[in-house]
Formats: sequence, structure tokens, C-alpha cells
Amino acid sequence: MGWTVRDIPDLKGRTAVVTGANSGLGYVTARELARRGARVVLACRSQDRGQTALERLFDEVPEARAELRLLDLADLASVRAFAVEWGARRLDLLINNAGLMAVPYARTADGFEMQFGVNHLGHFALTGLLLDRLLASPDARVVTVSSLLHLLANLDMHDLNSQRKYGRWVAYGRSKTANLLFTHELARRLRGRHVVAAAVHPGYAESGLHTRGARLAGSRFQERVARVGTRLFAAPPEAGATPSLYAATAPGVAPDSFTGPSVLGARTPRGGPGGSWRAPWTRNDAAAARLWHASEELTGVRWQA
Repeated sequence: MGWTVRDIPDLKGRTAVVTGANSGLGYVTARELARRGARVVLACRSQDRGQTALERLFDEVPEARAELRLLDLADLASVRAFAVEWGARRLDLLINNAGLMAVPYARTADGFEMQFGVNHLGHFALTGLLLDRLLASPDARVVTVSSLLHLLANLDMHDLNSQRKYGRWVAYGRSKTANLLFTHELARRLRGRHVVAAAVHPGYAESGLHTRGARLAGSRFQERVARVGTRLFAAPPEAGATPSLYAATAPGVAPDSFTGPSVLGARTPRGGPGGSWRAPWTRNDAAAARLWHASEELTGVRWQA
């Protein structure tokens, strides 16, 4: 039998930050880490939705040690404020889970294309600003949630913000490719250190992402199709969150690994966690280094590792 959440070890004494923990995969990830004794910080954009999630978590795990902290990945000032407020606190697990999928064209507070800005640049900055706390902790991990839909598009290094042409699905694929290139370069930079950088994907799992993009685009038909498809074919959030929980807690997780759901070892959208195929361009050393340099220039966050 494959790995399940029952195999999560005792996490007492460890502290985790989960971005986008107010719903879906992020909420389940936070809940299960708390269930095993970790102190969990729900890093959420909305005070109201985050508070509702926190109360739900305490209802489901009364013994949980959890708190809500505001974090808007579409605003680098918010990311910096989160890191400043974190201060010298211990940090063992950073789960870069929050994201947007196939939304209409928009810009972040800092002028970046929204999907690239939230899915990649916000998490790049957050990880960099918290890196000293991760390096101070034994066996720390950075888990970044990508997607099999990174296969939709490689990055265009000459148009990272999709200024020449915008397609919402292409932009999503590029942002998820960026997640994998980020993990690839982070793992290289952390070689020989005790922080493991790994990436995961949830397969086709139930979350609000599938309908939100269509709703924001004003397409009721696409929204209905997404709802029906999710109801008929998507795995529950508990299954979709399992790869993140595995990468964050299982022994022997390899740097730069890409974990997804699998059934009996098959690469399928459902089942327990296992190694997942990824596009060759996500292991390109030169592309990862170029993206890293561009991300430092865009965010102003420069890494010491």
C-alpha cells in the first residue's frame, strides 16, 4: 500500500506556513499538518475567509496550534510585511500553495501579469525573505505547488508579463513552468544544505480554481462545464493535498523532485503520491538561472544562498 496521510510523522515542535490555506488543497494541507502536531500558520489574502477557515480547523482539530496571518501575494509590500512580522520565529515547512488559474488579464499591485505575479513572483519573494529562518531549522522544506498544465507552455523570457499577447491558459502554463524552474534552481543553490526544495502537483483535484477563471471571464457556459467536470471527475481535496503533505513530511524526499498522485505507480490524476513526469524544459539549468535573475530584478529580493 502506498503512502497516505496516516504516514505523516509526529510534527510536534515544527512550524509550517501554508499559503492560500483558507480553502481547497491549502486548507487540507494545513489541517493535516496541524493534526500531526505542527504549529500551522494560515497565510491568506482575506481576513474573513481566513478567519472562517481557522475556526473550521479548530472545529475539526480541537487540539490544533494554528493562527491566521494576512498575506497578499499580488502585492510585494504585503509579502515583505509578512516576512518582517515573522521576525526570528522558527520555520520548518513553507508550502507555496496559493495560486490563480486561467483568470482574465490583470496586473498585480506592482504591475506584473497576475498569474505570473501571484503563482511565481510572490512565492519567489516570500521564500527568499524567509530563507534565513528555513536555513536555521534542521530538515526544513520548501514545497511549491505546480501543475501538470505546465505542459501548456514554456516560459517566454522576452515576455514574462505577457505584454505582447495574453492567453489565460498559456499564462497559467507559463506560471506553473516557472514554479518548476524555481524549484530546480532553488534545489541547486541549496545543494549541501539541510533545506529540501521540492515541487508537487495535485492532479485533477476539486478546488475553486477550476470555476473561478471562467466566472471572472464572464462565461457562464464555461463555468457550468467546469462545475460538471469537477463533480464527475475531480478527486476530493484530501487526495489533491496528499502530494504536498508527502513532499513536506515523508523521509527521503529528493531535492527538485516532482510528486503527484498515482495509482499503483501509474501516472494518473488520482491516488497516492509518486514521482511525476515533467517537461524537459523545466530542468533546463540555463533557463532556471535566467528566470532566477529576472525574478530578483523584478521583485528586488536577492538571495544569499
